[in-house]
Amino acid sequence: MIDSINLSFDEMWDKIIACDEKYDGLFFTAVKTTKIFCRPSCRSRKPKRINVEFYHDIRKVENAGFRACKRCQPKVEHSPHTQLIRTVTSFLINEYKQNLTLQDIANHVGISPFHLERLFKQETDETPRTYLEKIRIDKASNLLINTDRTNLEICYDSGFQSPSNFYKVFRRFKNCSPSEYRNLHR
Repeated sequence: MIDSINLSFDEMWDKIIACDEKYDGLFFTAVKTTKIFCRPSCRSRKPKRINVEFYHDIRKVENAGFRACKRCQPKVEHSPHTQLIRTVTSFLINEYKQNLTLQDIANHVGISPFHLERLFKQETDETPRTYLEKIRIDKASNLLINTDRTNLEICYDSGFQSPSNFYKVFRRFKNCSPSEYRNLHR
C-alpha cells in the first residue's frame, strides 16, 4: 500500500493544474460530475475546483464509484520499480523538513544508496536530492505567496538547513530570489 502524503487540498490542486508527474500514484483526482479519476499529471481538461475530491488510495477512489481515466490510465503501472519510487517520493514529501541523506532514504526502503540513486534517476530523470530540493522549493513558494512569514522562517519551515543554500537553490529553480518571487505573485 502507498504511504499517505501530507498535502493540503490547495497543494494537491496546484499539482494537478501544473500536471506534476512527481505526484503520480501518490494521490488521485476524482471529478464528481464525470465520475472519473486521474493521475495528477493528466493532460485532460481541468475540472472546476468545487467538483474535485482527492484520494490517496486507488481502491478507495474505485469503491467511491469512480472509474479510471482512459487518457492517463491511473491503474497502469509503468515500471517494475513504480512501487519503490512511490515509497521513496512519499517519504521525501512527508519528511522534507528533516536533514535527509541518501543513506537515510535508502534505509527507509531497504536498498543500498547506490542502487536507490540509480533506480530513482532511471525512473524520474533526477536524483533523490534534486527531487527533495524541488519539494522544498514548492513548499517555500506556497508559503511565500500564502503567508506573511519572513524569508528566514520560510527557509527553515521548508526544510533548508541554511539561508545561503535556500537562496541558491531557490534561484536555481525559480530564476529569482524568494523576495522577488513573493512580489511577482502577490
